[in-house]
Amino acid sequence: RKNSKMLKIKLKRNKEKSIQRLHPWIFSGAIDAMQQKPQNGDHVEVDSATGEFLAVGHYQNGSIAVRILAFDKREIDQNLYNERITQAYAVRQRIGLVNSLKTNAFRLVHGEGDNLPGLVIDMYNGTAVVQFHSTGMMRDKDMIVNALRTVLGDSLQCIYDKSSTTIPGIKSSDYNNGALFGSLGANEAMENGLRVSPDIEQGQKTGFFIDQRENRQRIEQYSRDRRVLNMCCYSGGFSLYALRGGAQLVHSVDCSARAIEMTRHNVELNFPDDPRHDTFVADAFEYMQSTQQRYDMIILDPPAFVKHLNAVRNGMIGYRRLNALAMSIIEPGGLLFTFSCSQAVTKEMFRTEIFTAATLAHRQVRILEQLTQPADHPVNIYHPEGEYLKGLLLYVI
Repeated sequence: RKNSKMLKIKLKRNKEKSIQRLHPWIFSGAIDAMQQKPQNGDHVEVDSATGEFLAVGHYQNGSIAVRILAFDKREIDQNLYNERITQAYAVRQRIGLVNSLKTNAFRLVHGEGDNLPGLVIDMYNGTAVVQFHSTGMMRDKDMIVNALRTVLGDSLQCIYDKSSTTIPGIKSSDYNNGALFGSLGANEAMENGLRVSPDIEQGQKTGFFIDQRENRQRIEQYSRDRRVLNMCCYSGGFSLYALRGGAQLVHSVDCSARAIEMTRHNVELNFPDDPRHDTFVADAFEYMQSTQQRYDMIILDPPAFVKHLNAVRNGMIGYRRLNALAMSIIEPGGLLFTFSCSQAVTKEMFRTEIFTAATLAHRQVRILEQLTQPADHPVNIYHPEGEYLKGLLLYVI
C-alpha cells in the first residue's frame, strides 16, 4: 500500500491509561473524535485528550477499533515488518524450533504475542501459512510477504494466504485463499518425529493444531497399556502420540467424516495397519452416552464452544456436559485431559465448569497438571487475553 499521511484519532479523557500500560487494543468506546472517518485497515495515529502522542496502529470499524503496532512515533512500513518478523524468528530459534531434526511445524508469528496484532503465521516444512485477522494486516500483505522472504531466505518455499474465514467484515465467498509466493506442494510436516499431513487448503485454522504439540507429548508419556479415547480428534494428533506411547487401544471420534479421513491418513503414515486404532464418525455427546467401551484415558479437545463473550453461558454448559459424560465412562484411576481453546473463557471459569462436571458425575477428581499453549504461542505480558488455551490433566477416582 502507498504510505499516506496517518489520520489522527483522539481519545476521551482518562482513556489513555491502558495504552500507557502498553495494552495493544483500543476499544471504540474510548474514542472521542476522529480527524476524518478512517477506512478499515488504515494506518492511524492515536493521541490523548490533551493531544499527547500515544501510539500508531490499524483502524477497524468494530469493538476493537485500533490494534496498536507501535508505541513510538514511526511509520508502519517495510522496516517495521522486517524488524518484527526477525524478532519472532529469533524467539523460535532460541527455543530450538528452527532447523530442528524432529519438528518442522511451528508458529512463527502469534499476533499480539509477537507485537503483530491481527497476524498469525504457521510454518509447515518450508511453507508459511498466513492468516490475517484484521483488514489492516490484509492491506499490508505485500510488506509481510517481503519480510518473510527476507528473514527466511532460501528455506521458504511457499507463502499461502488462508484468510477467507478470518478477516472481519469480509464474506469467505468474496475472498480467495491462495499462494502469495511459490506454490503449495504435497505438504507433509514433522512434529516430534511423527509425520503429519496438514490440510492447508481445506482444514481448520492453518491446517493442523500446532498449539497442542507439547500437550500431545504428555499423552505419549501417560499412554502405556491404557485404553484411550480421543474425542473431537480432528486430524488425530493425540492418537498418534498415544499409539507411540504404547496404548492398548486408541479410538478416534469426530463428527466430521473429513476429520476421520485425515486421522486415518496420519495414523497410516506412522503406524500402518496398526490393529490398536479404530475410528468413529459420531457426535461427541451421543458417542459417550451410547458406548459400552470403558477407557483409562480420555482426551477432550472440542472446538471453541465460546466464540465471543455473549455466547459464554451456553458454551460453559457445553463444557460441563461434555466433561460430566467423560467422567461417567472413565475407569477408576483414569486420566482425563480436558481443554478449552476459547479466549473468552478464563482459567477460573473453565475450572469451575470442570468442578461442576465432577459433582454431576459423582466422581472424585484430582488436578495433576495445568496445561497451556507452547512457547511458540507466546503471551504478551501486557495482553493477558493472549493466553487462550487452557487445559487440565485430571485423575478420576
